[in-house]
Amino acid sequence: MGFGKWIGGGLGWVLCGPLGGIVGYLIGSAIEEVQTTASRNGQLGSEGKASGRQTTHGDFRVSLIVLTAAVMKADGKVKTSELDYVKAFYVRTFGSAAQDAILMLRDVLKQNIPVDEVSRQIGMNLDYSSRLQLLHFLFGIAAADREIAPSEVAVIERIASSMGISAADYRSIKAMFIVEAQKTTENAYNILGLTPNATNDEIKKAYRKMAVENHPDKVAYLGEDVQKAAKEKFQKIQEAYESIKKERNFA
Repeated sequence: MGFGKWIGGGLGWVLCGPLGGIVGYLIGSAIEEVQTTASRNGQLGSEGKASGRQTTHGDFRVSLIVLTAAVMKADGKVKTSELDYVKAFYVRTFGSAAQDAILMLRDVLKQNIPVDEVSRQIGMNLDYSSRLQLLHFLFGIAAADREIAPSEVAVIERIASSMGISAADYRSIKAMFIVEAQKTTENAYNILGLTPNATNDEIKKAYRKMAVENHPDKVAYLGEDVQKAAKEKFQKIQEAYESIKKERNFA
């Protein structure tokens, strides 16, 4: 298996802790080399995480692959429809690196994944906006077969909690997938993390907060592919806000 492009582009903190344990054997001696170098340079904290190491595109990809496997295994079986969707999803998202991602996913699916520990490691090292984008990806993958199983929702909720995602932000992203087809105004409130009895000022405040946290520029450092996907999520937030504004007739 060749992960030269990812290693060359920099794999940092994912090579430590539980994530490193899952993907380390796939990347051969790279994990040992990175950990040795980091230790020599004083970059590893007491818990083995890479303190001060900037998140790279490779870190984000590996995190997504491992969490994808956790969601796909949630109902006890990996469906062909899910695997086909994920392949197509990776091609759209990762472009030329998609084949490496698919090969890694196949091997990670064979392993036991410590969901809470992996999610906590991601939460400690990945900025909040990028974690929100990971969560959005996971719901999209769970919806691959047009039906999100309760077991998949439960795993994604565990992941969100362990990554440090707020309950309101979790419900917001969930609402983009669970009831999106209804296109109701109530769903628009859910996306903004509100209830229909919220005041106009509360709605404006919630929208401004979400617009900042979910702005595509927040994940620009992860590459154009992730930023493009973030635009889709951002658009749903804008549509929800405009729907409520139209219903209430306020500017």
